Amino acid sequence: MKRLMLLALLFSASFAALAQQKKNKSLSGNPVFPGWYADPEGIIFGKNYWIYPTYSAPYNQQVFMDAFSSPDLVNWTKHPRIIDTTAIKWAKRAMWAPAIVEKAGKYFLFFGANDIQNDQEVGGIGVAVADKPSGPFKDHLGKPLIDRFINGAQPIDQFVFKDKDGQYYMIYGGWRHCNIAKLNDDFTGFVPFPDGTTFKEITPKGYVEGPFMFMRNGKYYFMWSEGGWTGPNYSVAYAVSDSPFGPFERVDKILKQDPKVATGAGHHSVIQAPGKDQWYIVYHRRPLTETDGNHRETCIDRMEFDENGLIKPVQITFEGVKAQPLR
Repeated sequence: MKRLMLLALLFSASFAALAQQKKNKSLSGNPVFPGWYADPEGIIFGKNYWIYPTYSAPYNQQVFMDAFSSPDLVNWTKHPRIIDTTAIKWAKRAMWAPAIVEKAGKYFLFFGANDIQNDQEVGGIGVAVADKPSGPFKDHLGKPLIDRFINGAQPIDQFVFKDKDGQYYMIYGGWRHCNIAKLNDDFTGFVPFPDGTTFKEITPKGYVEGPFMFMRNGKYYFMWSEGGWTGPNYSVAYAVSDSPFGPFERVDKILKQDPKVATGAGHHSVIQAPGKDQWYIVYHRRPLTETDGNHRETCIDRMEFDENGLIKPVQITFEGVKAQPLR
């Protein structure tokens, strides 16, 4: 009996120590949460950071999405199955690369599904809506928002960018082509540009997939992934312009593998600390021990600029980032 009591006390003390250690955790570590997850969309809603990734598995198993929230970039909470193919009747597999925005108290989740290879297949880019960032999300249209190839762009890897005038744009595309289109007010379709076109191609040199855009000091930074997603040389490059429509001249590659840390670092997003010139890049990479293309992990590292506003090469780390609580 005494031995059992002693074991119980030791277990209790160990548990308390682990709990305190977790409570006092000051670095995120990389990956920031366990499991195979890729294509992360990082964003801030209220007093929490959120990450919406692809569940990284064979296409026929990619039938749902999880989300993760954190008050400080260090301690993350999993929100399982915020959406799945039971809510999106036209989607059957390959639910990819979510993007999310909040508008008028509603949360709109954009995603690719089915990995269509031509205009005769059902699939493309869809949109779902929920009352909370944790879902559950339901189909906003009952069909894809974009279901065909336009300007050579496979309808995948969508990012929704809110411009300084409040206008929302969708920037998307695989197969080495990227389009931009103006979303309508309720995200059910698109508004033509003054010249009558609806989709404008803005593909920069080297573009493969995974577009992302943000603004800093009045400039538009357009970022994308290069290389093959299953290979070690997957990476992120960028361009800068005075307009969301470009022209975008490739500046440099800023995120790539480190043979001492991980390979296949790419398909990213960017988070700015509120009110600060402090930036984080959220991306996926493949551990050095893994050869399976789907074995990808979500990581966060600092992203910094030089005195000319150019992005410095990102050092990928095991440590991750320091706690940055939202107030």
